Amino acid sequence: MKEGYLYLADGRNFPGYLVGGHSKAAEVVFNTAMTGYEESYTDPSYTDQILTLTYPLIGNYGVNHHIWQGERPSISGAIVSELTRFPSNWESEDSLGRFFKANQIPVLIGADTRAITRAIRKEGTPIGVLATAAEENYVKEALAHPLPQDQIARVTTPVAYKMGEGRLRVTVIDCGIKRRMLDHLVAADCHLTVVPAQTKAAQILATQPDGVFISNGPGNPADVPDTIQTLRELVGKVPMFGICMGHQLLAQALGAVTFKLPFGHRGANHPVIDLATKKITMTAQNHGYAVSEENFPAELVVTHRSLNDGTIEGFRHRTLPIQGIQYHPEAAPGPTDNEYLFTDWMKSLKGERA
Repeated sequence: MKEGYLYLADGRNFPGYLVGGHSKAAEVVFNTAMTGYEESYTDPSYTDQILTLTYPLIGNYGVNHHIWQGERPSISGAIVSELTRFPSNWESEDSLGRFFKANQIPVLIGADTRAITRAIRKEGTPIGVLATAAEENYVKEALAHPLPQDQIARVTTPVAYKMGEGRLRVTVIDCGIKRRMLDHLVAADCHLTVVPAQTKAAQILATQPDGVFISNGPGNPADVPDTIQTLRELVGKVPMFGICMGHQLLAQALGAVTFKLPFGHRGANHPVIDLATKKITMTAQNHGYAVSEENFPAELVVTHRSLNDGTIEGFRHRTLPIQGIQYHPEAAPGPTDNEYLFTDWMKSLKGERA
């Protein structure tokens, strides 16, 4: 291990020991979940982000490929306080350290993750890079360039494919979908056609779907105007359900606007209230943008709110079968309190078909 740093674009830096070489410049974010590090590292929503985990001991139960949420790890780099060298779990296939090495992920070990988290909460999500003190020129060059805006194009499926043999035909717009979301839909009696994010409305309607599902994904929803236009053209023609990025894209297609949160919502214990039932559930979240209250369309109804900051966590259309949920009902990682949302949507599709 070499002495290394998290260098931020504003001049701040945080020391540690760097393994795996320098990272590219990326957003530096934090996640407060105590478990689920492997699911987070492989969630496509973390594309172009350096992920700081606030729990002090990471890797103690090892890694297991079957819980990956994407085809490959998505993060640009990792920051941990302490990395377990010898994991202990009956399902463990390898150590997290070897996972980082095999997938060429730079990791800063021994960092003050508490100080990094406090800095992000106070100043907002920064741009940073992991590097050694000897790489000053690389750091300056990396931080001088703007971040890319094509995250969804890089993580969406390159070609359409099918999953499941259920009765309900659901077309999934893949903006960076997690594996567990697909598993939930298949388990809920769906025959899925998963299509790239840039698929046109006519192509989606040609699959004769009972419903369209818009997935989670990375980046700024405003960076994919073509997908928003596709959803706009689907309004009134087919039931739609959006999760996380899909929630934001649907909202924009219906006339709402989105904004960047100061430091995002990333964790497994975010309380959300269902405004209809007044029931509060703990939710898994991973997003840096939210739907704004400003000029919120009259034809939409807010259904869920965050109890941490009051932001919109869900909406539905007043007359059309369209809804969005900001958090991750399937968890992975996180609580399973909200898996009913998949089942309820399936019931609504059956009702539409009848």
